[in-house]
Order: sequence, then C-alpha cells, then structure tokens
Amino acid sequence: MSRITLSQFLIQQQRDGERICAELRFLVEVVARAVKAIGNAVGKGGLTNSLGEAGGENVQGEVQKKLDVIANEILLEANEWGGHLAAMASEEMDLPHQIPNRYPKGEFLLLFDPLDGSSNIDVNISVGTIFSVLRCPELNGSVEPVDEKAFLQPGTQQLVAGYAVYGAATQLVLTVGNGVHAFTLDRETGSFVMTTENMRVPEDTKEYAINASNARWWEAPVKRYIDELLAGKSGPRGKDFNMRWVGSMVADVHRILTRGGIFMYPKDTKDPTKPGKLRLMYEANPMAMLIEQAGGAATTGYQRILDVQPEKLHQRVPVILGSKNEVERVTGYHAV
Repeated sequence: MSRITLSQFLIQQQRDGERICAELRFLVEVVARAVKAIGNAVGKGGLTNSLGEAGGENVQGEVQKKLDVIANEILLEANEWGGHLAAMASEEMDLPHQIPNRYPKGEFLLLFDPLDGSSNIDVNISVGTIFSVLRCPELNGSVEPVDEKAFLQPGTQQLVAGYAVYGAATQLVLTVGNGVHAFTLDRETGSFVMTTENMRVPEDTKEYAINASNARWWEAPVKRYIDELLAGKSGPRGKDFNMRWVGSMVADVHRILTRGGIFMYPKDTKDPTKPGKLRLMYEANPMAMLIEQAGGAATTGYQRILDVQPEKLHQRVPVILGSKNEVERVTGYHAV
C-alpha cells in the first residue's frame, strides 16, 4: 500500500475540483515545516534550556513560557517571505504582524496559537499548535498595513484549519473544507504521511472533558448537564461517563476526533468581565471547523461557534464541542 504524503494530498486537493489554489497549498506546506521545527524544539525539552518562563506576559496577561516565544518566532519567520500572506495574527502578539516590505504580499491571513497548552510543557505532557487561514478582504493593491478589521471574519470564512500535536508522535490534523485528515511525521524521512483519512466524531459518547475545579462558578445549564453525567447508571442518562482532562485543548480535541467525547470550557461567573476562557480566532474557530468537518458540533452554548461575528482580535468565547448528540443536549439546556 502506497503512503500518501501531505504534499501529495494537497496537490490532489488542488487538482480535484480546485479545492485549494497553489498559493494556499504552499502556505499549508510552510506551516507544516514550521510545525516540524517547533516539534524539534519541544522534543529537546530541558536539553536546550528552553523550559520555564520567558519573563514576560502575552496580550491576555498570561505568563509566557520560553517555548511560547520560540514557537511564535518560528511561525513568523517561516511564513514572512513566501509571498502568500498579507499579514499574520498570533495569540502571543497584541497587534497583527505585518509582512516586511522586502517581501511580496499575498492574499491570505494566517492566525495561530503557537503553543497551546504550554503550561504543561515542563511536565512533558502533550502540547500543540493551532492555526487557521482566511482570505484578506482589503488588498486591492494597497501597500498600507493590514489592520485588525481584516481578521474579524466569522469562522465560516475559514479556508483551512488545523492543529499539530506534539506527543509520542508529531501529528498534523488538517481540513481544507473536505473532511478531516491526520498526518504523522515520519522522523526518518522528514515527511508528514497520512495515517487517518476522513476522521469522524461518533455522535454519542461516554467521555467528557471539563475543568472541574471551576464547578462552583458554572452556570445552571452546565451544572445540570454535568450532574447528569456524574449520576451515571442510576441517573437520568442510564449509563456511566468517564472524565478525561489534559489541560491542553489540542490534546483533548485530538482525543475527541480519534474516539469521540465532548469538550467544554463554558461561560462561568469566576470573572464576569470575561465571556469565556478560550480565544475565538486562534482556538475556538479552527477547532470548531475541524469538529464540524468530522461530523461533530461546536457551540458557545448559545449559538454555533462558526457563526459568531468577531468584534476584536483576542475575543474570548465559551466553547462546547464534540459528539453531536451531547453538544446538542447541553446547548438545549441553555435554551430552557
């Protein structure tokens, strides 16, 4: 059986109905090369003095890890020069990153969380990179900097979404709007090879992922739903559920894409000024596109995530995603 590499897959997608253009294919390949470099940096751990805090905070006021900064720089440097991007935006940067004048500009926008789950890096738990591609609406030959407004598009406008997970193997999970496919890095050849085609999220599940330490701040619909799961066979659901929580969105969502489940980081009252924990543009939108492409569902509890109209670059939203029937149940509780 022949092995399909990421490059072969992307070329085929370009040929079959022109799902992606050559420039978009090149962009995904460059991101994949950056992912390999980040995976190498993560894999070296303490050997390169890259663990621990970097001594600063990102725009959200979160303490940055050294590898947060390293991963961010790798993605910026890899994607600046290719001529396929108009600008980039990162969870680690306050403002969009402009393409230097010495390089040509393209028609796409790249958004990314360079190292999701980095709080786990010092204890050698899987972390990842999340990314998303949009078309830039404000080119028209302009040489002016691309402002934040260009990025404020709902998730339905995403052309590509994906993530990399750095674990026992480095895997790249990707959608170009035609299903979800997983590629595993062959460290001997340096190529990403397709290992799972057309990933599907089962409609039903017995697993859920939620940060239970926030239970005292959950809203009533979430409390009702989790209480039902905890009641197990003797409760209204009539079956036992298992909780799985890694604390890295990439790792938790990867498990759901692999074997089903529901992931929840809902709205709570812990900090009334924050409507949610996760960032819409860098985490919720790309993961929602992947989950929906795999047959699952993704909502805020109140509306479909991909329909949310962004109001700012670092906007936070509640996230409930995974197996369709469970997501619809808890979303229904919010409507009562």
